[in-house]
Amino acid sequence: MEFFDDPFLTATIYHLMDIPEQETEKTHNPQTRAYVRDRKAMAATPADVKDLPGAYVFVIDMPGIKNGDIKVQVEEGNLLVVSGERKRGEEKEGKYLRIERRMGKFMRKFPLPENANLDAISAVCQDGVLTVTVEKTPPPEPKKPKTIEVKVA
Repeated sequence: MEFFDDPFLTATIYHLMDIPEQETEKTHNPQTRAYVRDRKAMAATPADVKDLPGAYVFVIDMPGIKNGDIKVQVEEGNLLVVSGERKRGEEKEGKYLRIERRMGKFMRKFPLPENANLDAISAVCQDGVLTVTVEKTPPPEPKKPKTIEVKVA
């Protein structure tokens, strides 16, 4: 097997050598390299998850992404999916000497607990930070003991 036949090994070697992927993907299997790059971007989307008394809050960094490029959905019953695409603007002057900011698709999936109210989900993106709030359903009220009247026979 030739060195460049294994895209994962190639990506690892280039990462260790600190060679930007953009310089190499034109010459070695661009479809596979793009897939690896997109997977990295998805894995590199940082998120915090808070458990508050009345809600679950997901805070996700989204610098430079327009609100229209972000999608928040619930799939498969209870899977919160945040996805979208970070796009690079068209540059008419100059050329890049180094590209380090991740571009392309991103996705994060979060399984929601049973007490998540899927009808009460809100999402706000402000200053490059997406905040998704999933309200909790109130806990069921404890059943009161049923009193049975005793009749005299």
